Amino acid sequence: MELTVARVGKAHGLRGEVALDLRTDDPEERLAVGERLETRPSTAGPLTVGTVRVHQGRWLVGFEGVRDRTAAEALRGVELVVDVDASDEEDAWYPHELVGLRAEDADGRVLGRVDGLEHLPAHDVLVLRETGGARTLVPFVRQIVPLVDVAGGRVVLDPPGGLLASDADRLEVAAPEGGGDASVAGAREQGDEHDGEA
Repeated sequence: MELTVARVGKAHGLRGEVALDLRTDDPEERLAVGERLETRPSTAGPLTVGTVRVHQGRWLVGFEGVRDRTAAEALRGVELVVDVDASDEEDAWYPHELVGLRAEDADGRVLGRVDGLEHLPAHDVLVLRETGGARTLVPFVRQIVPLVDVAGGRVVLDPPGGLLASDADRLEVAAPEGGGDASVAGAREQGDEHDGEA
């Protein structure tokens, strides 16, 4: 299975360094000097790490043979990939291990299936396809996803009220000031506007 270690960002400086958007929890090993990485598209590589440094929280890498800003800019958007089997770390999973897992609540009620994993600036999110068809982004943090059981084919979710589209059916919405009835459908529409913006 080919997994993305990082995506090449913009060039940094004039000597061929590039900023990386990391997709690995172990950049020290995956991006060590001398590591040879395949690329997507494959025509851009393979690339061998020549220099590595962290500057203001960003990983900057120089690849062998990439000696100037023009060559570095040509790599922008290229994905650095590795071949792996399954994750051997506790509490760490590759995206392909999560796709297709059944999502349940603590009582075993099926909430949907995991469609994928997305990397957002704050944290990763599970892409959940709910049983009703809604696509919901679930923060992939221990408080909301307390159990990942790859062998058992499931994840257990403990979402806060209102996170899932299916919660809209159970929400009690107060009547607006000045009278009138607040509709659950209205609450659902407002919730749907925020899908994908987590």
